[in-house]
Amino acid sequence: MSADHPATTVDGNAIAGQVLDILGIDVTALRGACDGCGGDASLAEAVVEIDDSAAIVRCRTCTRTLFTVLRSGEPPRLVFGSLGSLSG
Repeated sequence: MSADHPATTVDGNAIAGQVLDILGIDVTALRGACDGCGGDASLAEAVVEIDDSAAIVRCRTCTRTLFTVLRSGEPPRLVFGSLGSLSG
């Protein structure tokens, strides 16, 4: 995220297609647990800061970064942060 490309704040549904392209599954219905605070919620409820090059997916409870979707290179990739687990 940079001053030249300010981020927009959205919910986890906004990145469903990007993560589907990388993992091949719809993760919005999955529950993610934050290693930072122990918060557990569906990824659709996560707070996402998104711009042209990346999407930072944050825990709704403590705002730690769960994971980041990087789109600035090919192929797009996921970088994991405080996401402790995913469950269906």
